Formats: sequence, C-alpha cells, structure tokens
Amino acid sequence: MHQRTIENLQQDHDFVTVNPHAEKRTRYVLFLTVITMVAEIIAGTLFGSMALLADGWHMATHVVAFLITLFAYSYAAKNKANAAFAFGTGKVSVLGGFASAIALGVVALMMLLESVERLVNPHQIEFSAAILVAVIGLVVNLISALLLKDNHAHSHDHGHAHSHHDHNLKAAYMHVLADALTSILAIIALIGAMYLGWLWLDATMGIIGAAIISIWAIGLIRETSPVLLDGSIDKSYSQAIQNCIESDADNRIVDFHIWHVSANHFAAIISIVTSEPKATHHYKSLLTEFDRLSHITIEVNQCHDKSCRH
Repeated sequence: MHQRTIENLQQDHDFVTVNPHAEKRTRYVLFLTVITMVAEIIAGTLFGSMALLADGWHMATHVVAFLITLFAYSYAAKNKANAAFAFGTGKVSVLGGFASAIALGVVALMMLLESVERLVNPHQIEFSAAILVAVIGLVVNLISALLLKDNHAHSHDHGHAHSHHDHNLKAAYMHVLADALTSILAIIALIGAMYLGWLWLDATMGIIGAAIISIWAIGLIRETSPVLLDGSIDKSYSQAIQNCIESDADNRIVDFHIWHVSANHFAAIISIVTSEPKATHHYKSLLTEFDRLSHITIEVNQCHDKSCRH
C-alpha cells in the first residue's frame, strides 16, 4: 500500500565522497613513506647519525596522517548505509582532513620548538649525513606529491559526476608538501652553513618552515570546521532560495535552515506559510536549479489571515 508514493518521496542519504583512485595512490605513498622511515631509523642507529634518526621519526607522524586518510575512506564507505548516521557518513572524510590538519599543526609546533632550541644552543651538524637525509626526503616527497596531486579532480559523490572537494586527500597532500618544504629549506640551510659557516641558518629555516606549515594547517582547519559544525551555505545562495520560494504565489518562509551534510552537499528544512497551499513536490520543483541542495524537507502551512497576502 502506497509503495509507489513512498518510493517517490524517499530521498538518498549517501553523501560519501568516492575517490578510489586517490585511496589507491595514498596506499602507495604510505608504503613508500614507511619504507623510507624504517630505512632512515635503521641507518641512523647503525651509523650514529642523529639527522637520519630525527628525520625517520619525523616521517612517522606523516605515516599516522596517511593511516587516518585511509581509515576515513574505508569507514565512510563501509557505513554509508548505516542507519545510526542520520545523514550518512559524508562528513567522515572531512573529519579525517580535520584530524590530519591537527597533526600537521603538531609537526609545525615540534619544528618550531626544535628550531628555537637550536638557535639558542647551536648543535654541531654532520653536514654530509644531514644533506643526504634532506635529499632522500625531498625525492620521496616529490614522488609522493606526484602520486597524490590533482586526484581530487577525479573524485565524485554518489549520483553526481562533477568534481568535489576531498578534504581527506587534501590533508594527505599537505603532509607531503610540508615534508618537501622542510627538505628544501634544510638543503638551503645546510649548504649555507657548510660553506659560509652560518649555523644559525638551519634553525632560522626551521622556524620559517614551521610558520608556513602552520598557515597551511590553519587554512585546512578553517575549511573543515564549518562542515563538521553544520555550517550553513553562503548568504547569497540562501537568499536566492528564499526569493525563489517567495516569488511563487503568496508564499512566505517562516523557518529556514540549511546545513552541511558533507563537504559538498547541503540539507534544507523550509517551513512555508501560504493561502494557496500546494503539494510539497511543487515547492521542491521550484528549487531544481539549486543543485547544492541534496536533501530537502518542506513543511506547508495554510494561512487564513488576509495579512498573509501581498
């Protein structure tokens, strides 16, 4: 009974970002990073190089970030039909991006503290080992960056073919860029210190790198936080929706909420009062051009007061 009507009224709750290509490439980057990390820790222990050891353990923080990225993809896909999530698992990848941004901030803080300490108490540097580490790190990160770059352009959401933001992948890519930047600054500082005797240059470059990475981390946190906190859509888009509804008959919106259900999809609850009520599908049809609205709930209230009319 009512089966056809029910099927027509039911709305999709799958807002998960699908990016199998990026997930596969992230696994390659994770494998490459783990191999490099283990090799540097073993070599540093055997040859007594603090530079090798430090970079090895530094890469461990990025391994954790890539694991977060892969876990977010897997968890979101496995639980997208789980009724325990009211609007699906579209925010899981955003949460992964937020967690990785925090990890990126921790890396920047560690770099800053270490750099300040070295600026106050300069350490003797093993230039040959340190430059070797920096070059190895740069090569690994350039390969990783090529693997991850622009894969977000191939991502799509269920039922939607156009490109979307993948904060989860962006966070992983930023970790790779952060490591590459660290390696480049280290090479410049080490060459300057080795040939000019400027030992302070190493610590200064570390502080500059920490500042840049902090800016990246804060930017990613600002992008992901509104999604996680049910942030609304921009005012112009919201106003256009209201104008569209209220330009039809004598409709007036009395309650209106739009919020993120994923990085790229929004849900809306719209309560309308009108003296000429129509079926809800009429009001939804008015909003077909607003393709950022993926889940719409309409409440229609009849007004018998003459003041409701224009």
